[in-house]
Amino acid sequence: MTNEHRYLEVDGLRTFYWTAGDGHPVVMIHGGAPGVCSLVAWKLNMEPLAASGLCLYAFDQAGFGNTDNPTDYSMDYRVTHARKFIDALGLERFHLLGNSMGAYIAARIALEDPRAQRLVLISSGTLSPPGSAAAVAQGKKHSQELREYTPTLENMRAVTLKTLYRSELVTEELVAERYEMSTGSRFDAIVKRWDAPPWKPLGERLSDLRNRTLLIWGRNDRGVALERGLLLFEALPDAELHVFNHCGHWAFWDQADRFNRLVGDFLGE
Repeated sequence: MTNEHRYLEVDGLRTFYWTAGDGHPVVMIHGGAPGVCSLVAWKLNMEPLAASGLCLYAFDQAGFGNTDNPTDYSMDYRVTHARKFIDALGLERFHLLGNSMGAYIAARIALEDPRAQRLVLISSGTLSPPGSAAAVAQGKKHSQELREYTPTLENMRAVTLKTLYRSELVTEELVAERYEMSTGSRFDAIVKRWDAPPWKPLGERLSDLRNRTLLIWGRNDRGVALERGLLLFEALPDAELHVFNHCGHWAFWDQADRFNRLVGDFLGE
């Protein structure tokens, strides 16, 4: 079974990706928090999902992880870079799996690219409707906390403790890996992304997203209220929603084993 780290030239950027498995292609798109990249985000998922009969392509977005920094830090460019990565792979059809901002990117691609088939969208405040005043306030507080991040191990530990529900998963190894991916030129990219043009809410376009979709939410997500997952479920024409208890923003860590079985079954049907 394939399990390799590779690079592709995508729109002039040396782009890192991790591929594993043989089967139907799945493009995996990480979120946008400090220190996030494919090697960190999907560490507990690649081998189990590949073993379920899928061929996974988990790439680092422009300005994240081991991919070069771009000159354009907007969300529109992150969507463009993701699409060009898929084109560079030469995929004729593919499923999409995205977390948080990565779920927004996945939805944008699915709306524009007929090759996209099923979607797995995880805990996305960028994609979901805003919800109640309390839900909006929760999202703003989460965004402000991320915006105030500066690279130290202690700050990264604090961020990661708010990302995950299960504090025992916040090991020195995980904190160090995320911290390393938030320093130097990667921190420069973090700062520039905050100053880039905001993303475009999809709003009424959500009803045009007719791909069969699995939504996954953590009941205990500190950044994106569960009610927003329910609103997104109601907005999509062909969606199902799975809510994990004892689970924060990264269901693929907090509930990794059950997540892997659920997603493997959904994408492998």
